[in-house]
Amino acid sequence: MPISTHTIYANLRNIEQVDSATGALYRELAQDVLADGSVSLGRRLAIATQLYEANRLLGLRSAGAEDSY
Repeated sequence: MPISTHTIYANLRNIEQVDSATGALYRELAQDVLADGSVSLGRRLAIATQLYEANRLLGLRSAGAEDSY
Protein backbone atom coordinates (compact mmCIF):
# COMPACT_ATOMS: atom_id res chain seq x y z
CA MET A 1 0.00 0.00 0.00
CA PRO A 2 1.55 3.32 -1.04
CA ILE A 3 2.22 5.90 1.63
CA SER A 4 0.15 9.08 1.41
CA THR A 5 1.68 12.40 0.46
CA HIS A 6 0.30 13.82 3.72
CA THR A 7 2.29 11.24 5.70
CA ILE A 8 5.45 11.90 3.69
CA TYR A 9 5.09 15.64 4.36
CA ALA A 10 4.53 15.02 8.09
CA ASN A 11 7.53 12.66 8.23
CA LEU A 12 9.76 15.34 6.70
CA ARG A 13 8.53 17.91 9.22
CA ASN A 14 9.58 15.57 12.05
CA ILE A 15 12.74 14.19 10.48
CA GLU A 16 14.97 15.60 13.23
CA GLN A 17 13.28 13.27 15.73
CA VAL A 18 14.26 9.99 14.03
CA ASP A 19 17.53 8.12 13.53
CA SER A 20 19.59 8.64 10.39
CA ALA A 21 18.43 5.43 8.67
CA THR A 22 14.78 6.37 9.11
CA GLY A 23 15.55 9.91 7.94
CA ALA A 24 17.17 8.49 4.80
CA LEU A 25 14.03 6.44 4.15
CA TYR A 26 11.86 9.55 4.56
CA ARG A 27 14.06 11.39 2.05
CA GLU A 28 13.85 8.51 -0.41
CA LEU A 29 10.05 8.39 -0.17
CA ALA A 30 9.92 12.14 -0.75
CA GLN A 31 12.12 11.80 -3.84
CA ASP A 32 9.75 9.15 -5.19
CA VAL A 33 6.81 11.53 -4.80
CA LEU A 34 8.70 14.34 -6.52
CA ALA A 35 9.31 12.06 -9.50
CA ASP A 36 5.64 11.00 -9.70
CA GLY A 37 3.86 13.14 -12.28
CA SER A 38 0.47 11.91 -11.10
CA VAL A 39 0.91 13.79 -7.79
CA SER A 40 -0.39 17.34 -7.95
CA LEU A 41 2.10 20.13 -8.41
CA GLY A 42 1.01 21.76 -5.15
CA ARG A 43 1.69 18.62 -3.13
CA ARG A 44 5.03 18.06 -4.85
CA LEU A 45 6.00 21.68 -4.17
CA ALA A 46 5.11 21.37 -0.47
CA ILE A 47 7.13 18.15 -0.18
CA ALA A 48 10.04 19.65 -2.12
CA THR A 49 10.11 22.60 0.27
CA GLN A 50 10.12 20.33 3.32
CA LEU A 51 12.79 18.09 1.77
CA TYR A 52 14.96 21.12 1.02
CA GLU A 53 14.65 22.27 4.64
CA ALA A 54 15.41 18.78 5.99
CA ASN A 55 18.50 18.55 3.78
CA ARG A 56 19.64 22.03 4.78
CA LEU A 57 19.36 21.14 8.47
CA LEU A 58 21.24 17.89 7.87
CA GLY A 59 24.03 19.85 6.21
CA LEU A 60 24.22 22.29 9.09
CA ARG A 61 24.23 19.51 11.65
CA SER A 62 26.75 17.35 9.74
CA ALA A 63 29.27 20.02 8.79
CA GLY A 64 31.64 21.17 11.48
CA ALA A 65 32.98 24.69 11.93
CA GLU A 66 36.07 23.84 9.86
CA ASP A 67 34.17 22.05 7.09
CA SER A 68 33.22 23.53 3.77
CA TYR A 69 29.70 22.48 2.83
